[in-house]
Order: sequence, then structure tokens, then C-alpha cells
Amino acid sequence: MAYDLGSPLVIGISSRALFDLEEENRIFETQGLEKYEEYQIEHEKDILPRGTAFPLVRAFLDLNRLQDRRLVEVIVMSRNSPNTSLRIFNSIEKYGLDITRSALTGGSPIAPYLHAFRTDLFLSANGDDVKNAIDNGTAAGIIMPGPPHEDPDAGLDQIRIAFDGDAVLFSAESEKIYQEQGLSAFTENEKRKADIPLQKGPFANFLTTIAHIQHSFEKADRVPIRTALVTSRNAPAHERAIKTLRAWNVHVDEAYFLGGVTKKEILAAFGANIFFDDQKIHTEAASEAVTSAVVPYREGDDPRKKN
Repeated sequence: MAYDLGSPLVIGISSRALFDLEEENRIFETQGLEKYEEYQIEHEKDILPRGTAFPLVRAFLDLNRLQDRRLVEVIVMSRNSPNTSLRIFNSIEKYGLDITRSALTGGSPIAPYLHAFRTDLFLSANGDDVKNAIDNGTAAGIIMPGPPHEDPDAGLDQIRIAFDGDAVLFSAESEKIYQEQGLSAFTENEKRKADIPLQKGPFANFLTTIAHIQHSFEKADRVPIRTALVTSRNAPAHERAIKTLRAWNVHVDEAYFLGGVTKKEILAAFGANIFFDDQKIHTEAASEAVTSAVVPYREGDDPRKKN
């Protein structure tokens, strides 16, 4: 009987997000594919350093130890060819990561394979792949560069995920008003439509999937995933955000309505293991304290629901 990827949370991770491949990428960009392939094969036995998303991926995989069923599957999704991929798999084995599946596209776009693997979240350092993933209805983020923030030898006892609101959990419909007409028009629109739920953004379905995992631990002393909304909205625009989540029958554990206050310190206090925001100005600052990812979603995009 075929294994059903529709049940667990499926995370697609690029090799550059999981491991530190910046030197190898530099060789590819400056010397070309042939030299890159030669380098990877020559260093096939050399274990790659941990990448920015490594602690998060390991923590998600550790959830599988908490229940009888598998809650999470992680799939390496890479533009590497099979011939250059053995170093990646040798590193996965060395670190003891429970990753057995992969999509190695040999330079072709990854987006067409996301639905085939029923991917809930895709993390990559490649902006084009992430944008294509969003366009095809998959929650996705461009991992900001930098070393892992967590102690590489210490596991996480709780995964903390923080989301921006507009253009991440919610559509960009209200943000467009703010960008084009200013704060007063935005505030008036949100007051007038406080009881009208916002349309879903690219991470709405991912939040729902996370909520299902949380609910499966309701009888436990501590749920191993905690979520937060960290948004530039403030009162009175907070009401529509709260009522939208209520209408979706989903919730976040914490919410911070900042009204222009910098997000970096709040995210550090929350202890976010990853933060998703559509604006690079926020993720660049936040990445100094927590792992962050840019969500390249704008008004006019129409992420399709996962079937």
C-alpha cells in the first residue's frame, strides 16, 4: 500500500537552507556548473556544516518521537543532480536526520513537484523557487542567510513559529490600501470591515495544519508547537485580524499588535524558531535574533488551496 503524504505535515527543504552551501554556491555562480560538480564529487565525503534552517528541521523531525504516528515528513527538494547529491545525503546520515525522501531536479524548477509531494511548507534560499511555490499555492519562504541561532548540540523542546499578518496569514488586500492611500484610509477600512473576514494569505492553510498537530496534544502537559501573530497592525485594526482567525476556526497562541514598534525584540522575547514576514526590512532586522524567512507575496497573487 502506498504511503499517504496527505496525513503528516510535509516540509520541503532546499539543500542550501538545510546546510551551509554558500562556498559551493559561489563556485557555481562564478565558475559554472562543471566546476561545481567537480567540487561536490571531490568533497563527497566531507560533511557539510549546519545551515540556517537546520535546527528547525531537526525539531520538526523530533515531533515524530512523541506519538505512535508520523506527524512530519521532511523532503529535500534541490536543483542538484543525482550525481552531485551524495554529499547532501552523507551529511544527513552523519547528523542522524530522519530524512529519506528527495526531489533532485537537475536544475529544473522545483514548483511543479510541490503538489505531487503534498508539500505544506517549502523553505529555500532560492527566491525564484519560493516565488513560484507561492504562485502555485504552497506556503513558502526565502530563508535569510546566517548561521543557525540555536545551540547545534541542543534540541528544542518546543517549536515557536511567528507570522506577520497581512500578506502572510491574510491576503494583501488591506496592505494595498495602506501602501496606496496611507494609514488613515487603512484604519478606516479595517474599522468598517471589522466583521468581514480577510481572505486567506499564503500561510493560512499552513497555520491550519499546525493547529491540527497542536490539537492532537491537547491532553499533554505541553503542546510542542506554539504560534504567534506579530503584526504592525494595532487598535482598532486588531479586531478584524482576531475575528478573521475566529472565522477560520483557527487560533494563534499569542498575538502582538505593534503599531510600528520594531519586531526584532518582540520575536527574541517570544523565542521564535522561525519568523515569516512579507517585507525584507523586517526579516533582515529580525534575522539578527531569530531565523527569518521572506514571503514574496503581493496583491494580485492568488495562492490556490491545497487539495
